Amino acid sequence: MGAMGIVVRACAPLAPAAAAAAAPSGSSSRDAAQAQRWSKPSRTGRVLVLGGTGRVGGSTATALSKLRPDLGILVGGRNREKGESIAAKLGGQSEFVQVDTRNAGMLEEALQGVDLVVHTAGPFQRAEECTVLQAAISTKTPYIDVCDDTDYSWRAKGFHEQAKAAGVPAITTAGIYPGVSNVMAAELVHAARSENGEPERLRFFYYTAGTGGAGPTILTTSFLLLGEDVIAYNKGEEIKLKPYSGALNIDFGKGVRKKNVYLLNLPEVKSAFKILGVPTVSARFGTAPFFWNWGMQAFANFLPVEFLRDRNKVQKLVQSVDPLVRAVDGIAGEHVSMRVDLDCSNGRNTIGLFTHKKLSVSVGFATAAFALAVLEGNTQPGVWFPEEPEGIRIEARKLLLERASQGTSTFVMIK
Repeated sequence: MGAMGIVVRACAPLAPAAAAAAAPSGSSSRDAAQAQRWSKPSRTGRVLVLGGTGRVGGSTATALSKLRPDLGILVGGRNREKGESIAAKLGGQSEFVQVDTRNAGMLEEALQGVDLVVHTAGPFQRAEECTVLQAAISTKTPYIDVCDDTDYSWRAKGFHEQAKAAGVPAITTAGIYPGVSNVMAAELVHAARSENGEPERLRFFYYTAGTGGAGPTILTTSFLLLGEDVIAYNKGEEIKLKPYSGALNIDFGKGVRKKNVYLLNLPEVKSAFKILGVPTVSARFGTAPFFWNWGMQAFANFLPVEFLRDRNKVQKLVQSVDPLVRAVDGIAGEHVSMRVDLDCSNGRNTIGLFTHKKLSVSVGFATAAFALAVLEGNTQPGVWFPEEPEGIRIEARKLLLERASQGTSTFVMIK
């Protein structure tokens, strides 16, 4: 990977004033009505992190407190003891809010006076309702989620007109992958088209050592995905493939090197195809140690599909193997790496590469980067995917990626 280009390491955390200075100031010729389409920057800065007592939510709250110490962070969850402990570590402006995301009335009460709600309370697979998004629209609260399920993300997208009418900016799939990976892809596509290259093939490759320290939720998500046909696109045609098939050996560069990755049904494939207009799109994922990949293949091949699609049964399975997984995690580490490859009609190939030693830390900075982008007025009312320019203003993508790449060992965009 040394021939790919110069490695760019993440910048230091930006203070609020620096973030404002880095944001686009706009042009005097820009029509005032156009400017008003974007959400207004928040001045009070109260953020409710739902699922805040979990690994992803707690990491997001911590990252927000580091990137913007002035924010008031509300740690939302059901476990008061754990929530109050997390809030105490974040400082005097943070507090615990007891809330059950399944209770619409409790949700709407918790959203009163909040400038942004961050929904990290997964897993999102097999969830039939977008309860938090609906409550956010009802209370006119800006919203992001870390959804990693195709069906849920498009169900959320179905509330676009309601959110737009209510003046609520919302982004779905705003985590690390999907999320930061979508923005990386959008930047590669934008750069290619600006140089008269037409994108032909976009491939997402992901690697996480063990569970990446993200706990049982990511394991539940992985098993549930094994019960779904993989949706990919080949020359403009939708195709269905077997989960955890189609292995490729991909070089993720220094610290990770070559790893096997396998097809999974991930939401960025469909959104990138429809929004970025790339005719061939797919996503693959791999883990370590190598025998976990064998186990995933065995589950996909031998467990009944009905079992893998039953959320309750899968969660019981995860509980039974969790002690073993945690033990192996201690040996495997928590490395996470994303590689986004774009091939163009003019023969040009471009790459984005992102590697961090700890997924449990990196996912927090990734989600926090989206949260701050919304708070700073870079999102129009409506429900958007990360690669849509109305979701994250094109001029704001660079700052978002700088924030998301805090602590990375490698972050490079070869455009």
